[in-house]
Parts: sequence; structure tokens; C-alpha cells
Amino acid sequence: MMNWRFYRHLQEVNMERYSKQTNLKEIGLTGQQKLKDAKVLVVGAGGLGCAVLPYLASGGIGTIGVIDGDKVEESNLPRQVLYSEEAVGNYKVKEAAARIHQSNSAVKIAVFDEFLTAKNALEIIADYDLIVDATDALPVRYLINDACVLKEKPFVYASVYKFEGQVSVFNYKGGPTYRCLFDDENQNVQNCEEAGVLGTTVGLIGMLQANEVMKIILGAGEVLSGKLLIYDMLNNSQHNFRFKKNENIKIDAEFFQRKHLSRFQQETGFREAVSEAKILLDVREAHEQPQLDLPNLVQLPLSKLAENAHRLNKDDEIRIFCQSGIRSLKALEILKNKGFSNLKSIKGGVNAFYKEIKNEEKEERVY
Repeated sequence: MMNWRFYRHLQEVNMERYSKQTNLKEIGLTGQQKLKDAKVLVVGAGGLGCAVLPYLASGGIGTIGVIDGDKVEESNLPRQVLYSEEAVGNYKVKEAAARIHQSNSAVKIAVFDEFLTAKNALEIIADYDLIVDATDALPVRYLINDACVLKEKPFVYASVYKFEGQVSVFNYKGGPTYRCLFDDENQNVQNCEEAGVLGTTVGLIGMLQANEVMKIILGAGEVLSGKLLIYDMLNNSQHNFRFKKNENIKIDAEFFQRKHLSRFQQETGFREAVSEAKILLDVREAHEQPQLDLPNLVQLPLSKLAENAHRLNKDDEIRIFCQSGIRSLKALEILKNKGFSNLKSIKGGVNAFYKEIKNEEKEERVY
């Protein structure tokens, strides 16, 4: 006999709307109630986020949070299908929330028009049952992982490189974390802007992420915990690689402070760096574009920095940049180990600086 309290809860769910999926024995009425009760945070409202969000909402996830500080650009439109031409210049999260509400007004949507950082990650993630990593920034991915470990939350990971995508689930029921699979956080990985990407690749990988979210909430099927799914769109091939938990990796509050909060304090924006620095250190390779004409600019590629660090004055204020902000953090560590102290990495690198300029130009044209 059905518990009357449970039955009353079901009255709040539009069972006609979800009848096709509740007909599945793996879901049923109880499964649909689990989806309604679930709270899922999607970090990133770009290509992956635009694929994940509609399927979570249409499937009946009760509460969805979405965090991203970016605004819509015209170059986003081929792969970020939630946005229209009229949305260019607006915050992605607000546009995404509006579209989700149109498709399912019963979903509660929490919008954070900011980036996930070491200062806000623990507080925001604590309020959700499950986290979706829909970013393309490597430092943020490690931040998500470590915050999820501290708050005991599973997270569904995906990344896309050209025509290839990867999907996995980390920290699921105490299983392997992202650091168990990728322990080198200083690796130089190109994002979508740098490497290029096809919208259909992002869409398919994002739907695989959404599928893992549903399986975790429903307790159905085999979750990609301890497994990395790699899908090649050009060859229509897929492979599953197994990996184990690394018991030697200990992520605690002290680790989080050292890896993230300390780093957060060592980062600055491009404009602030130009105004405050005695030396602007470009650690990109000589061929990388755009070439910048800035005061006090010194060019020392990361590959040659250690052997040429003596060319820099340890007493100078040095602000370091690269193309996307990854190599500059590695350069900061190299110089710190050589006795330099007045250092900051320019967050997001040249890419973030030019994106900021483009947004300002658009706002000027609007007003």
C-alpha cells in the first residue's frame, strides 16, 4: 500500500508530463520524486552547460543552480544553443535561467552571475547534492574537485578537445577524485577558444553528463565512477578506461588553503597589473599572438624561465601573464622557489583581457 504522505507529495509532480520516463521501471513514481527533490549545481553556462541544463530541467530536477560570470558573445552561438542573437552582451546565467523557466516553470533556478572562486566555492557547493563541471578552465576544475571532496559531494566531469570528449564521475560514494586521474595541475591544456571545437561534439558530451546526473540521483545503472569514457566523434569510437583511488592524496582544509586560497591571493586582473607592476612578465612563447606593446614588458617564455630568472630583479613588483592564466601560475611557482616574493599571476591571461575589452566595446555601442 502506498504511504499517504508519499502520495500527497506526488500530487505536486505533474505525472502526465513525466509519464514516458516514469513508465521505465528504473524510474517509476519514486524515481520521479527523487528527481524533484534533487538539487544540482552546474558550474559553467557555456557549451557543456547549454547541453546539460535543458535536459536536467526537462527531466524534472527540482532545483538547479547555475554559476558563470561570462556574458554571451557572438562566437558562442554555434555551440551554446540556449542563447539567441539578441542575448549577446547579456549574462549567460540569466539568459539560461529564462530559457529553462520557459521550458519547465516548476523548476527552481538559482542564478550566480559570478565565477566560482576559492572564496565562494565551499559556501555555494554546500547547498547542492551534486555538482556538474561544465567549465573549460583547468584551475577551476581542480577547485571544484577539492571543494566537492571537502563537502562530500560527487561531481560529474566532462571536457572537450576538438572532436574528442571525456566524461567521468568523481568523489562518488568515496570513490576516486579528479586528482587520482589527473595529478598534474600545471599541465598546459588548451581550452575551446584556443583549440577550436564543433558544437555537436560539445552537445553530445554534455548530454552524457546529464545522463550521469540522472543515474546518480535515481540510483540506476552503472555510474562512471573510477572510469573515464573517451568518445571520438570523427571515428565514432569510444573507450572506457578504469582507474583507482589514490589513497596517498589527502584533501583537507589545509590543502584547500594552500592550493586555492593562497593562489587566489596571488592573482590579479590585467588592468590592475599594468597600473601597479614594475615588471610585466610575458611567459608565452615568442610566436604567440597577440603581441602586446606595454610599458615595462619583459618576455621570458616559461620553457626558459628557470635558467633566465637571474635577469629579473627580486625586489621588483612582477606581474606574470600568459595566454589563459595556466602557465603564469606555473611561472609564479618557479620564481617563488628562486626567492622572488612580490609576485602575482594575471588571472585569465591575455584571453580574459581581450574578452573584457570586447564586452566594453559592445556596451558602448548599445548606449
